[in-house]
Amino acid sequence: MYMTVYVSSAVELFSEQELTTLLEKSRKNNGTLDITGMLLYKDGNFMQLLEGPKEAVLALVAKIKLDTRHRGVIVLLHEDHAEREFNQWAMGFKKLDSDASLEVSGYSDFLDLPLTSEQFLQNPSKALKLLLNFKKIMR
Repeated sequence: MYMTVYVSSAVELFSEQELTTLLEKSRKNNGTLDITGMLLYKDGNFMQLLEGPKEAVLALVAKIKLDTRHRGVIVLLHEDHAEREFNQWAMGFKKLDSDASLEVSGYSDFLDLPLTSEQFLQNPSKALKLLLNFKKIMR
């Protein structure tokens, strides 16, 4: 199993409808590719974990980098992983807002940071912990 986590910034803020359309398309395509994962969106920034067959994940990341709706794609983590973390989700999703820190005990310091924060680049395991914590609270 291969896993990657990346962050990027939207060229323009996504509306609720645009996020819904993005998720519907992603879930359909990811299911076909045997890819699962989680997407966070906050203040125009994305953090996404993708997992699945290595070739499929790498091809999808290459496609994402060409998507003109966002810029500044930074891959934080890419590694072989023993098992899927999001095996039930073609694409889990959470839109973060100022009240989100109240929902995530112990991780509010992460939520005060932009998803594209240098702290995630310096310590990619923080990004993975953040995504896994949302998996716990969303079940």
